[in-house]
Amino acid sequence: MDKERLKGIIESILFTMGAAVELEDLARTLEIDPDQLRWILCEMREDYKAEDRGIGLMELENSWQLCTRRENYEYIRRLVAQPKKRTLTDVLMETLSIIAYKQPVTRQEIESIRGVKSDFAVNKLVEYQLVRELGRLDTIGHPIVFGTTEEFLRCFGVSSIENLPDIDEMKRQDFLEEAEMEIGTQVEVPT
Repeated sequence: MDKERLKGIIESILFTMGAAVELEDLARTLEIDPDQLRWILCEMREDYKAEDRGIGLMELENSWQLCTRRENYEYIRRLVAQPKKRTLTDVLMETLSIIAYKQPVTRQEIESIRGVKSDFAVNKLVEYQLVRELGRLDTIGHPIVFGTTEEFLRCFGVSSIENLPDIDEMKRQDFLEEAEMEIGTQVEVPT
């Protein structure tokens, strides 16, 4: 295969992948010797530098990735607004906590615990990809059950829902007393 054609294919692959691609994987895909491929990648990197291109080629350990040249970052930043950091309101945090600790849980169960409609909160959490639909219950109405996502685990720094912090008994008792005062009756909590 012509070397220029090969460079074009490599560029397409790296552009499409977006992330770093292992040299061995790229060599296997292109059916080329890894040492020869490394030589071509180094040549491409130098070409990008010499031509003052907007992108560059970066080697990360034994992987390669297309990247934006640092000198151009300011212009990119001007065009692209900083991503708006989504904040979780008290309502969203309360709803998310219920889902995290009670999953799988239906919207009706969430509303029963919160005492108010939770459509907006649940929909927002799904939009933020912190919560997802797990399926439907095989009961009347086939309600949707919700649970947390991998994004939830990433955002809150836990490796699984089993690693969520325990609610200590003192806090639990405070929450119970607050709930009883709000509704004016004693609340029974399953243990």
